[in-house]
Amino acid sequence: MKQQRIYPAVRISSKAERAVKGGHPWVYGEEITSEDADIRDGCIVDVFAGNAWQGSGFYNSNSKIRVRLISRNSNDGFDDAFWKRRIRYCVDYRKQVMPGDDFRCCRIVHGEADQMPGLTVDRYEDILSVEITCLGMEQVRPAVYKALKEVFAEEGITVRGIYERNELALREKEGLPLYKGWYEDGSALPDSAIVRITENGIRYFVDVENGQKTGFFLDQKYNRAAAARIAEGRNVLDCFTHTGSFGLNCAAAGALKVTSVDISQQAVDMAKQNAEDNGLSDRMEFVCEDVFELLTRLSEEKSRAYDYIILDPPAFTKSRQTVDHAERGYKEINYRAMKLLPRGGYLATCSCSHFMKDELFRKMLRSAAYDAGVQIRQIEARQQAPDHPILWNVPETDYLKFYIFQVV
Repeated sequence: MKQQRIYPAVRISSKAERAVKGGHPWVYGEEITSEDADIRDGCIVDVFAGNAWQGSGFYNSNSKIRVRLISRNSNDGFDDAFWKRRIRYCVDYRKQVMPGDDFRCCRIVHGEADQMPGLTVDRYEDILSVEITCLGMEQVRPAVYKALKEVFAEEGITVRGIYERNELALREKEGLPLYKGWYEDGSALPDSAIVRITENGIRYFVDVENGQKTGFFLDQKYNRAAAARIAEGRNVLDCFTHTGSFGLNCAAAGALKVTSVDISQQAVDMAKQNAEDNGLSDRMEFVCEDVFELLTRLSEEKSRAYDYIILDPPAFTKSRQTVDHAERGYKEINYRAMKLLPRGGYLATCSCSHFMKDELFRKMLRSAAYDAGVQIRQIEARQQAPDHPILWNVPETDYLKFYIFQVV
C-alpha cells in the first residue's frame, strides 16, 4: 500500500518530467510550473508532473537547483531508519568495490550517485571527513551522522570523529554559512585532525582540517597505481603533486629519480614528510614553484632531464562559462610536457572537471600533440575509482579523465 502523501507539492514542466523519468535527480527553478504555498526552504516536497507523482526531494528557493530528489519510492518515509538504510547501502557497496585495505580509506558517500544529494563522506581510517552543499541535507545531518556511526559500529569500526569541511562557496548559493570543525554530539573528540593512512602500500599523513577537499584525493587511488607500473627506471617529473601521491607511488615502484612540484609550500612540506616516512627521500626532491612557469623554463633550457611527466592539475574550470579558458590552460601544460619528453618518454595526464568533457579533453590532447610535433600512443584511459560511482543518466557524476601515453 502506497504511503499517503504528507509533503507540500511542486509541479514540473514536461521538460523536467522527461529528465526526472530518465533518472536525473535535479529540478531547476524555471522548470517548476506551480507549488504549494506552505513550502519552506530545506523541507521535503513531493514532485508531480500533472497528477503523476515523480518523487520526493529537498526544496530550496535560494538555489538554482530548486529540488534535489532523494527518493522515487512512494513508500519511503524520511525518518532515522530511512537515512540509516541509505548509509548501509553506501557502506555495503564500498565493501564490495573497495575490498580489503582499500575500504579503510575511501569515499563512503558520493552525493547524487548515492541518492544523498549534496553530501560527501570520505573515510580516513577511523575519521570521517564530511562536506555538505545542500540545505536539506544540512538539516538532517544529525540523523545521517548518527547512522554513519551506527553502521560502522555494526562493521566493528569505531568512528573517532566526524570533521566537517563546509567551506565551499557553493554553500552560500544554498543560503548556508561557511564553517569547518569537529561535529560535536557529546562524544570525545580526537586530539588532532591529522590521520595516518595507507594507500597502495604508501603511508601518508592526511590533514582533514587543512588538506585539499576533504583532506586527500581518493579518486585517483587506482590511477596512481597504474602510473607507477611504468615508472621503474624512469626520471619522473610529478606536477601539481599536492601531498606527493603520484611521485611517491612512482618512487616506490623503482623510479630512478622523482621531482615533485607544487605551488603550495604547505603541500610540499607534507610531501617531504610523506617521503621521509616511506623511506623514499633518497630518490625524491621537492620544488615549490608554479608548474606553468617551471615547464616554460625547462622548455627554454631545452631540458631532457625527464622521461616521464605526470600532470595532475586542479580543476581549471568549475563552470561552462570558463571552459574555453580552461582548455587553453590544459593545452599549455600538455604541450609543454610533450615538447620536454624524448621520443619513447611517457606522459600521464588528467582533468578533474566534469565541465571539461572527455571529448573536449581528447581534442585538446590531439591539438597539443600536433603543435608539439609528436604522436602520442595511448597506454591506458581511466576514470575515477569505483567508490566515486558514475551514474550514466547523471553526467555531473562523470568528471575524472586520466590518460597514460607514450610519446612516439
